[in-house]
Amino acid sequence: MAENDSEKPPTPDLPKYLREPLEKQSPKRLKTVATYATELAEWKRGQRQLELERRRAEDEVEDEELEELEDRGISTDPTDYEDVPASGAYITIKTTKQTGEKSYRYYYFQWREGDTWKNEYIAPVNPRE
Repeated sequence: MAENDSEKPPTPDLPKYLREPLEKQSPKRLKTVATYATELAEWKRGQRQLELERRRAEDEVEDEELEELEDRGISTDPTDYEDVPASGAYITIKTTKQTGEKSYRYYYFQWREGDTWKNEYIAPVNPRE
């Protein structure tokens, strides 16, 4: 924006408790806040990536289990599933219910979408014979 431009920038979609104090700050302080916000956003993206990698390492099934799925004729390729992204999705086992000695375990694709985790059902771990 040019220095002689007298029109205030459009108001961003921020909560009032953030927007109003910012509007009261000096240009120098606003520059400091902008720099910090940019650095904080980068750090948070890095933390999200680390969390994704940690969770994937904990949850992802072993190669032997993937081979068992393939042997059962069940695809482990995410592109064979309508809602699963081609990259970033991995196969995990979820226990949906546990009653007494019996547990209901299923294979799912899992991936991160924004701030949430998404799942797509694949097959039961132990199919009925």
